[in-house]
Amino acid sequence: MTLKDLLGRKDKVQRGIQPDYGSSAPAVAMPEFTFMRTDTNTQEIIEPPSPLSERPVPVRLESSNNAKSPSRFRSSANASISSKEPKAERRLSSLLSLRGHSHSSINVPTDLPSIDAGTEGDEEHEAKWEQRATILAKENPNLKHGVLPTEELHVAAANLSLSFNQSINTKPVIRRSISDAQGDDHIQEAIRLHEAGDLTDSTKMFGRLADPNGENNALSQVLYGLALRHGWGVPPDPSLAITYLSQAASNCATIESQALSSGMRGGGAAKGELVLAIYELANCFRHGWGVDKDPIAARSYYETAANLGDADAMNEAARCYEEGFGGRKDKV
Repeated sequence: MTLKDLLGRKDKVQRGIQPDYGSSAPAVAMPEFTFMRTDTNTQEIIEPPSPLSERPVPVRLESSNNAKSPSRFRSSANASISSKEPKAERRLSSLLSLRGHSHSSINVPTDLPSIDAGTEGDEEHEAKWEQRATILAKENPNLKHGVLPTEELHVAAANLSLSFNQSINTKPVIRRSISDAQGDDHIQEAIRLHEAGDLTDSTKMFGRLADPNGENNALSQVLYGLALRHGWGVPPDPSLAITYLSQAASNCATIESQALSSGMRGGGAAKGELVLAIYELANCFRHGWGVDKDPIAARSYYETAANLGDADAMNEAARCYEEGFGGRKDKV
């Protein structure tokens, strides 16, 4: 995935555009297989587990000593019908709700809000998931506290409509260039350099824009974190990478908390960056990049980003349910 694709995902989340799951290719018929177990006198058809039934339901056929071919056997009509009623078809997003876990994680706060899957689709439901994202970001133990003064963060978040260079009560305000045109131009130039193969200069630009004591640009902090994690033009440094990703999530969470408090149920100016940072932190927890592997945290972060509209997070959350990664299996 290129950086432009990644930023496209962020923009779709910010605008509330849901992923399109329509298929442009014609459906391909799946081949059918029949599994049989036989001995000298009997033959048995074995039905493998399916999403509607986790247990094989054998269909025992009538034995016959004079049988010369399978066509001479008579199957039992009732044996092939499962006593289980098919579960109602549900959309993927309805699966992306909080599920109880048998274990805890130091990377997942215990005070996360409970979310009723029945309210899915309305603004209040999405606002609860965004509140959950802000809590995950603010209480992330991988965030290096003290890098950025908390008081100045809140001042910056509360005055987003003011100039980023404006001072409040003679105190310098940390710049927040999430929607700053000049900062966006610099990011676009860094992306252009990256796409052109100049990874060293591109990463240097991301690093300058990401500096918590300088531009403090949240999107650049995400991109710089990815550069450090994967070694784009710099020696890989996963530990520092997760610090920058955590910083980006925390900065965005401060802004989004203010937006939610003011009644903006659809999210504020930093929603796209917040979701992107949450998703990339989930990848860190899943693969052990800069932090110990934590399946429970990875699943929780994937669920959160998925419920806020990130298509890749939806795929990863579904994989967690299918594999039982970080919690119980749920193949429905």
